[in-house]
Amino acid sequence: MLTEPLRHLRGALRPGWRTDHATDDVLPRRSAPVVVTVARLTSAAVLAYLLAVTVTPNLSDLTGPLTALLVVQTNTYATMKMGVLRILSVLTGVLVAIAVSSWVGLSWWSLGLVIGASLLIGHVLRLGDNLLEAPISAMLILGVSAHDLAAETRILNTLIGAGVGAAFSMILPPSVAPAGAGQAVHNVARGIARTVRRAGEQMTEGIDRHRVSRWQQDTAALLPLVDRAGEAVSQVEENRRLNPRALGSMDVVPRLRSGLAALERTILSLRTMYASLEDEIPVTAGHPSARHVGYDEELRSAFAVVLVDMGDAVEAFGSLVVAEAEGHEEQAEESLAQTLEILRETRAILTDLYFVDGRENPAAWLLRGSVLAGVEGVLRNLDVEERARERDRLTAEQQSRLSRLTSLPRRSSPSSSRGTSHGEHR
Repeated sequence: MLTEPLRHLRGALRPGWRTDHATDDVLPRRSAPVVVTVARLTSAAVLAYLLAVTVTPNLSDLTGPLTALLVVQTNTYATMKMGVLRILSVLTGVLVAIAVSSWVGLSWWSLGLVIGASLLIGHVLRLGDNLLEAPISAMLILGVSAHDLAAETRILNTLIGAGVGAAFSMILPPSVAPAGAGQAVHNVARGIARTVRRAGEQMTEGIDRHRVSRWQQDTAALLPLVDRAGEAVSQVEENRRLNPRALGSMDVVPRLRSGLAALERTILSLRTMYASLEDEIPVTAGHPSARHVGYDEELRSAFAVVLVDMGDAVEAFGSLVVAEAEGHEEQAEESLAQTLEILRETRAILTDLYFVDGRENPAAWLLRGSVLAGVEGVLRNLDVEERARERDRLTAEQQSRLSRLTSLPRRSSPSSSRGTSHGEHR
């Protein structure tokens, strides 16, 4: 009997790295607390107003603080982009209004002409969400008597607001910490581990096509978690663009992306394994009374242990990805290596049982080989050595890019090359 070795292997598991599953489906929180975001936006608007009052006394136009409020975004790159688009939209509306007002006064058809021309030019300039700012600015300029003064005030206040917003993003840039993205990737690993462990627990009770089909559905339901994690990683990547904080920190985005890709391939391997398992079960075994067809208790127990161990390995891999992002992967790497070794041993026992049963039922061996290939696919996606090689490759690429950037000024310095040539000439 092989049940005793299976118990021994299950007892060898180390639960220290296992975490509570109560928060598996919790979405990653925003990196900046709400209070900090509110204070940041309010301070930018107030400062823009104070500067606008200083530059243009008797201010009645609140374009400056409004622009600062709209320009300040969650990351520096988006702030710069929003500032440029905002200035373009205001300039478009103001110039169209001045051109029309110098020719004709306010009327229904001149108003329509200003709005239509502003929208057309805005589409050509690809103003996007700022498109309506062009006709709004044009209407405000067209509706006053002193067009030149109003246009000058609006343009000046827009520049002040955009400048304050850009300065806030440069002086107080958003955090580039990948905490939210790492947690999102870990949630994917936890979700996979939870579904696989549940399948292992249900495997001991019996197996039929309906139950295996439900395991497939549970696995496919994890794909939205993958999408959310991908969005969180992309947000970290956006936060690093043009961000001064990114200069002194390691770019962990490639590591998070590669870890998420490995988890996504794991989901595919599991779905393939479940599909092969479902094809192996006879159609007549769909009734609950026939849940043991083709799988005796010993074989189901071995398969159940493999599934539970697989869940442990997936969660340990998720912990490793988070540890890599935080810069202390040694302990997590060791935990993953232990769980993978246990999974390989239980997989070997399952293979032996499959082989013994395959002698009596050779027709089922091909499908069972596909099931084992699914287990092998999970092992391959979570391989510790492959993960270490991938981490070293990404680190080498980052160091190479950094060295090229730091050596570029020295290579292209004309004064140094002239000094060298003069020295050699002398």
